[in-house]
Amino acid sequence: MQQVGEKRSAVTDFSLLLAVKTLLQQELVLAWRQRGGWLNPLFFFLLVVAMFPLGVSPKEAQLKLMAGGVIWVSALLATLLAAENLFKQDYEDGSLEQLLVSPCPLFLVVLVKVFVHWLTTGFCLALMAPFLGGMLYLEFDQILLLLLSLLIGTPALSFISAIGAALTVGIRRGGILIALIVLPLYVPVLIFGTAAVQTVEQGYDGFGQLALLGALSIMSIVLAPFAAAMALRLQNDA
Repeated sequence: MQQVGEKRSAVTDFSLLLAVKTLLQQELVLAWRQRGGWLNPLFFFLLVVAMFPLGVSPKEAQLKLMAGGVIWVSALLATLLAAENLFKQDYEDGSLEQLLVSPCPLFLVVLVKVFVHWLTTGFCLALMAPFLGGMLYLEFDQILLLLLSLLIGTPALSFISAIGAALTVGIRRGGILIALIVLPLYVPVLIFGTAAVQTVEQGYDGFGQLALLGALSIMSIVLAPFAAAMALRLQNDA
């Protein structure tokens, strides 16, 4: 009986891994086909940072001082811009109901979807940041800290956004509500992300801020899928 139970458990685990792999492939294909959903936030990020010197000052000292905050705020807003469509299409075409009754746990579905969201937004934003940091006169060590802070901190932005997107999935044009829900939760990520760049200017290494960003991202990755899954169930039952 014990061997039979172990075999059934192994089959279940294999089926679950196969379902997650299939879902990941589907989400990547959909993201590629609907390129506007993640290209628009990237262009928004690029334009906001590029236009900042025109609206403030082209002086090197001033831009260098504000560069970390400008890039992080722009990345935050770009992530928020892409958050509204995280579950919207699944809700509108009825596939969300199928996901709710599928054998794959809903929190794993949310985890995969948000990972693809981060891959097409946060990861791409982080890759663009060194070029924009150089444009704003950041030094090499500051650019390196900026890149690391975005790579470590943007997962927290994506997973926090998933909670707001799940709570407003049944509301038409819920982007403003998402912003009201998640912007207060973004504040610690923004503070530590900006501080990681500024501490280099003050002669510190910035790794303390990176560690705090990593802790926030890990906590978001662990907790946010469960919270978003509960919100999706509530929205479906409503």
